[in-house]
Amino acid sequence: MSAESTPDPAIPDPGRSRTGPGHRGKGRRRKPRAKRRKALLVAAWSAAGIVVLGGTGAGVLYFKLNGNLTSVDIDQALGADRPEKTDNGSENILVLGSDTRSGGNKKLGGGADDGTARSDTAMIVHVHKGHKSASVVSIPRDTLIDRPDCTGTDGAEHPAAQDVMFNSAYSTGGAACAVKTVESVSGLRMDHYLEVDFSGFQNLIDDLGGVEVSTTEDIKDPDSHLDLTAGTHRLDGEQALGLVRTRHGVGDGSDLGRIQLQQAFVKALVDQVKDVGLLGNPKKLYDIADTATKTVTTDSDLGSVNSLMSFATGLKGIGPDKMHMVTMPVVYDPADANRVLVEKDKAQQVWTALKNDRPIPKSATEGTATGEADGVVGAGE
Repeated sequence: MSAESTPDPAIPDPGRSRTGPGHRGKGRRRKPRAKRRKALLVAAWSAAGIVVLGGTGAGVLYFKLNGNLTSVDIDQALGADRPEKTDNGSENILVLGSDTRSGGNKKLGGGADDGTARSDTAMIVHVHKGHKSASVVSIPRDTLIDRPDCTGTDGAEHPAAQDVMFNSAYSTGGAACAVKTVESVSGLRMDHYLEVDFSGFQNLIDDLGGVEVSTTEDIKDPDSHLDLTAGTHRLDGEQALGLVRTRHGVGDGSDLGRIQLQQAFVKALVDQVKDVGLLGNPKKLYDIADTATKTVTTDSDLGSVNSLMSFATGLKGIGPDKMHMVTMPVVYDPADANRVLVEKDKAQQVWTALKNDRPIPKSATEGTATGEADGVVGAGE
């Protein structure tokens, strides 16, 4: 999972700093001027996919699929220079979706395999004490941040950088740099890490038999190969991938709108996972377990089937009605309408709430930038 897509022609390089004051619009994102093939996939489904494993009981243990799993030792790479762990019964999981073009992902995502990747989807999943509810915070890939110095998972040292896109952290130093950047931005310790790529996402949705969603308007985006009429649809893996990648076909064409679609899809997926009927279908159970364990990259603490089972069993009671999903408070950058800036005061409300294991207050997201795609996608009828 260490490949990267070709940068968008309409988007500056992630490592490039802003120059000049610039005054484009009034803080509102303009429509993209050029077609972009930059792919994005929602990764929070991976947590839901692991919940499938947790809900199947001892059956999954029989398959002993440890050999499929890939893990990274985040703790060793980051050392002691991290936020302190909380001791209130809650957990923070960083879920990333990488836009790698290696292997089968090139056909799905387009672009070139140049040996690197970006984390085009990032979600902090905060599991509250008692594991009965969760708060999910999406971090827009286009957010300009100050990236701390970090040691990559390969041991390479990377100096700090100012005013760079958030998703450049992963392409710079892999999972370890992504985790350290999230911890720097939020002040929260990440207890676990999960990563997924294009082909894994598509395969798992197909193994699950698709996901039913409803749309309130037509969505047509040739870049993500998605063409849906308003109504109810059972999406196969390819269509689901298209939905969570699309940005031009709905809302204001922004990454923020795409995040709203992703969050709606995750809720629809979680809502349907409990109805898959795995216990009476051993082959389907095996296919899903096999795909899920091949698909995710985890931190080393979750790098075994038994560990994943234990972790997932603690999450399986969290349904869509117990998931509060928000986007990190941001405003459009007046110097570049293709970028967003952290709304620090409101973002701090989010981080403080999670640190204290409390619900995120409504005031934290009021008046912040949105993508105008809220309510377009929902669970199927």
